[in-house]
Amino acid sequence: MIDDTPALHIKGRILLGPGAVSGGRAEWEVRDELWVTGGRITFERPRRLREITTVTGWALPGLVDAHCHVGLDAHGAVDRITAERQALTDRDAGALLLRDAGSPADTRWIDDREDLPRLIRAGRHIARTRRYIRNYAEEIEPGELAATVREQARRGDGWVKLVGDWIDRGAGDLAPCWPAGALREAIAAAHEEGARVTAHCFAEDSLRDLVAAGIDCVEHATGLTEETIPLFAERGVAIVPTLVNIATFPRLADGGQAKFPRWADHMRRLHARRHDTVRAAYDAGIPVFAGTDAGGSLGHGLIAQEVAELRAAGLPVHDALGAASWRARQWLGRPGLTEGAPADLVVYGEDPRADPAVLARPRRVVLRGRVVA
Repeated sequence: MIDDTPALHIKGRILLGPGAVSGGRAEWEVRDELWVTGGRITFERPRRLREITTVTGWALPGLVDAHCHVGLDAHGAVDRITAERQALTDRDAGALLLRDAGSPADTRWIDDREDLPRLIRAGRHIARTRRYIRNYAEEIEPGELAATVREQARRGDGWVKLVGDWIDRGAGDLAPCWPAGALREAIAAAHEEGARVTAHCFAEDSLRDLVAAGIDCVEHATGLTEETIPLFAERGVAIVPTLVNIATFPRLADGGQAKFPRWADHMRRLHARRHDTVRAAYDAGIPVFAGTDAGGSLGHGLIAQEVAELRAAGLPVHDALGAASWRARQWLGRPGLTEGAPADLVVYGEDPRADPAVLARPRRVVLRGRVVA
């Protein structure tokens, strides 16, 4: 009997990820071909198929933007048409798995769309009252933190997002938002709910308390120093540097110079050492993942630029690529290119290991087993 299900044949170089290290270099695990039937991957040629479409090139697992915001713009929640456009822009750039690191919009409807990327939500940002961007966060005081974290953990997909520091207008500079005791209680509450916790942090002073409280990840992490990097490494706390967003710091500093000169100078210093900070974190063994912070003031579809920034910071090509593909998928509990896995992959006309700029030029994007771009 002939199976009428259309099948895809991906032929060329299937990059499953780096395997053993030999002579100081990663030896890549590579296959010559794979097939997609019923929306899933197989490395065994299917029999009795009526229709097979062949795509040639270099294939990677669907890319991961581990910090973006679908349903959000600079002013707050957006309508469905705008959120759809954001998700499609990420999809067409090859980002098929998005960790949505805080949004006031209800985006559950995206889960029902076969043509849109898969989302892992962190619920809504949790911020101190009047200490974050207007219309973004659930704004509370420390005594409410643990209860609010529980609520957001139940709304999200295994993550909760705190605003760890922001400008304190009285001090005129970045400052921590939460006392240590409130953080310990809140992060423990999230873990009891089965959720991991991440935190927005630009500055230095909030990091030690967050690590001591059991934080799982820190976004941006521009304030890492030689004192806190060992703490992150010891506890296995991951970072998502969002370097394409950190590139905006000088412009932000210029805009706030007259009113908050201390803050402006601080932002410029954090920007100046951004690449050194990420490289020092990587060298210490801290897990580093790729995220763009798209959806606030930045547009979507920037994952290739973020990988280029990680390379500029000194990450080897296999780890810069892995930060946006197989390693990120493993960290988020989603499969890569494995037998029986959902067929979410991107095919390129050139080898991204030789030039990661190739990521900006996908030949084909395959989502849930269908060519969508």
